[in-house]
Amino acid sequence: MLARSPSLARSPSARVTGRVGSVSRVSGGARFQPKVRAAGDVTVEVVKPLGMKIGRGPDIDGRQTVEVKFVVPGGNASKSGVKMGDQIMYHSSFFGDELWAADKASFAQTSINACPNSVDFVLNRGAKRKPNRDKKPAPPKFGRKLNDSQKATATHMCVDCGYVYTQKKSFDDQPDGYACPQCNAPKSRFAEYDAETGQIKSNVSTPAIVTALTVTMLGIVGYLTVTGLDL
Repeated sequence: MLARSPSLARSPSARVTGRVGSVSRVSGGARFQPKVRAAGDVTVEVVKPLGMKIGRGPDIDGRQTVEVKFVVPGGNASKSGVKMGDQIMYHSSFFGDELWAADKASFAQTSINACPNSVDFVLNRGAKRKPNRDKKPAPPKFGRKLNDSQKATATHMCVDCGYVYTQKKSFDDQPDGYACPQCNAPKSRFAEYDAETGQIKSNVSTPAIVTALTVTMLGIVGYLTVTGLDL
């Protein structure tokens, strides 16, 4: 066993030398093993197509984890900083308005596929840990923070992605085929916007796509029931 160096204990000029991650030396001859800090979570937004593949990671305390299995070189995930082996702690919900805990790979994949335009991920690059089961609000999207000149002309907001219409041309004068420049939602998905409060003034109807998906799913369930197949 190495004896403690009296000169090290008394000397205020002792300094650490060597590289982090290896056994470092302190001037005076003593050695210590540096503490390894767990890397913090990283939040990224990846535009579709994502260019990545996710899958089930190792179970921790009886709960599944989800991790990045593959990243396409030069793809959108790669450009956003996603790396193979990253543990996905949270991912966007079906409509992108919340972040859901990633504790089941199959459900995470379904949510990611349904999320429009882009997907938010909270990634863990430290030691794998058991995912929580709580929800978080989605990160603010482009269009919610406006300068004074934009506030002066802001009249409508896309309820799907938060894009605020600030053009000088009246929103009502836009053609029926106008689409959100951020998520491509139709004109009907815009609501009147109050720039002072940052809130919408009016409600919009549920998108037709939701109704169509509901009818489709009911049809599939009915078909499986008739044919005797298991869901």
